[in-house]
Amino acid sequence: MGREISSGGQKSSSSSSAGMSYTVEQLVAVNPYNPDILPDLENFVNEQVSSQTYNLDANLCLLRLYQFEPERMSTQIVARILVKQMEEQFKTLIVLSHYLETARFRQFWDEAAKSRHLLEVVPGFEQAIQAYAIHVLSLTYQKVPRSVLAEAINIEGLSLDKFVEHHAANSGWVVEKGHGKSQLITLPSNEFSRPELKKNTADGVPFEHVARIFPILG
Repeated sequence: MGREISSGGQKSSSSSSAGMSYTVEQLVAVNPYNPDILPDLENFVNEQVSSQTYNLDANLCLLRLYQFEPERMSTQIVARILVKQMEEQFKTLIVLSHYLETARFRQFWDEAAKSRHLLEVVPGFEQAIQAYAIHVLSLTYQKVPRSVLAEAINIEGLSLDKFVEHHAANSGWVVEKGHGKSQLITLPSNEFSRPELKKNTADGVPFEHVARIFPILG
């Protein structure tokens, strides 16, 4: 969002000549510790609420200024920033959940990479998603191409080699001869492809188990 602010009507020292205009983003970038921009940042928070937008950098800048100017802190503005932050996290979790449910793993990992601050606090997050992805692949493929596996679990190169070797030794995977992306990996049969192998539900990795990673959606 690029709301313009006329420097002629502000006390901000970020402008050297009256009449020039700056966006909030520019004010934050040029002089983020200038307390004179505090009213502009507060107004910007209200605009985010009304326009359903979000600007993390501007909001963090405002919170830093409140630390230096505690007597000017508005509890109402702080509450609105916190609500906006929760809304953004909720939206992110919904998107990630949708990608998992529809097995769009490439999009999932791309979106997750943008939200590391949110997901790194979950112990075993990547391992749980990889286990779920492998479970989904086992329902679709008897022999999964290496490239498909790499995309689903977000591992490539030597790390993928070690991952496959580990599962070949411990999980019954069979790696066919071949090189590169065309290599095929045979996954063990499961209760869906062979009903006689049906296991206790606690042994599987259904989506509702992975959903525990996103408790806000539970």
